[in-house]
Amino acid sequence: MERTLLVVALLALCVLAGYGLLLGWRHRAARQSALAGLPAMPGDPGAELAEPLTGLYVSTTTAGNWQDRVVAQGLGRRAAGAARLFSDGVCIERDGERDIFVPAADLVEITTAPGIAGKVVGQRDGILIVRWNLAGASLDSGFRADDAAGQLDWIAAARELIGTQQGAATATADRAEDERAGGPNPTTNGAPS
Repeated sequence: MERTLLVVALLALCVLAGYGLLLGWRHRAARQSALAGLPAMPGDPGAELAEPLTGLYVSTTTAGNWQDRVVAQGLGRRAAGAARLFSDGVCIERDGERDIFVPAADLVEITTAPGIAGKVVGQRDGILIVRWNLAGASLDSGFRADDAAGQLDWIAAARELIGTQQGAATATADRAEDERAGGPNPTTNGAPS
């Protein structure tokens, strides 16, 4: 009889702990409900710039805070999948979940880290981190690639894409500044100083 009571008490404790985790997840999602919807994947995302990486989508957190998991918009659910790099952006395909598409203009940085909410590995470059902007919110999405050598090539191509995007954004901002100022400065012929 005593053993039965202990088993029932242990089961009740497990159910209570599970309910607490579910309640915490729902409260976190409610606090993050103002997060904008995810961009849709374009019909033609452009040329593929690197071999796709297979692996595991781990999670998304607020940028720079590796333990502050974002659960709104389905970003908190871990799934197997692939990270693909196109000329129009990054797509993290997730098995059984909605894919995450990040337009090239919203990419901020591609780096690696030893961990992100939900996964910590013993290597400083074990998790691929995609830092991006979603309507003013700065986010980090983590992906654990199966192929470390392929990850290096993928990162190099992604950084080149970001550099191209930032160069284009700077040129556009310079043109807008010139237009507001009444045209390019004649002494510099419009070239940046």
